Amino acid sequence: MANIKSAIKRIEIAERNRLRNKSYKSAVKTLTKRYFTALDEYSADPSEVNKKAVDESMAQVYSKIDKAVGRGVLHRNAGARRKSRLAKALKHQEQSAS
Repeated sequence: MANIKSAIKRIEIAERNRLRNKSYKSAVKTLTKRYFTALDEYSADPSEVNKKAVDESMAQVYSKIDKAVGRGVLHRNAGARRKSRLAKALKHQEQSAS
């Protein structure tokens, strides 16, 4: 353990940031899984109710990704890549349903 006051402070800040980053990354993963679950349900039964659930879950994931990018948890290109993959999955699903 550090003895210098500034080093102690840096350790505390690093731990705080690590926990914040962990919570954002975990939330993004959880919401992404929920989105793909809703997308699977929509593919099995393409109804308006399931479509609305997919759209709502997509909005939640997009919001959380944007917040993570804004806080510096995710790089902006990584956030854009994740959002692109979500949109691509939905587009692929809609084309196969048609």
